[in-house]
Amino acid sequence: MIPGAGHVLVKRPFRGLFLFLSITCMFVLGVAMQGKLYSPNAGEILNILGFVGDLGAGLLYIVARALDYGHGAVQIATADYGTKFAVVAGLLNFIAAIDAHNIGIGRKS
Repeated sequence: MIPGAGHVLVKRPFRGLFLFLSITCMFVLGVAMQGKLYSPNAGEILNILGFVGDLGAGLLYIVARALDYGHGAVQIATADYGTKFAVVAGLLNFIAAIDAHNIGIGRKS
């Protein structure tokens, strides 16, 4: 739910802070570029995958949706880049969580 928190829990605070800053910056930049945030629906597969990517940002996604950001149609070129920034931020958070889990169980040092 909070980017980088897993690394802080496994006593890697600098890596956790770096992940928190990078994921948060990517997501905020995506929203600032008027990127679209996907909502849950059972429609097209690409929309579902976009929603899963956005949801990976955790609380960032929940707060952005609560503040009604990212609901407009993509009308400018930077908004399309913003959409991708937000999705990639969520996917990076998934990868960071898996990395923290691997460190926690001793598979990775």
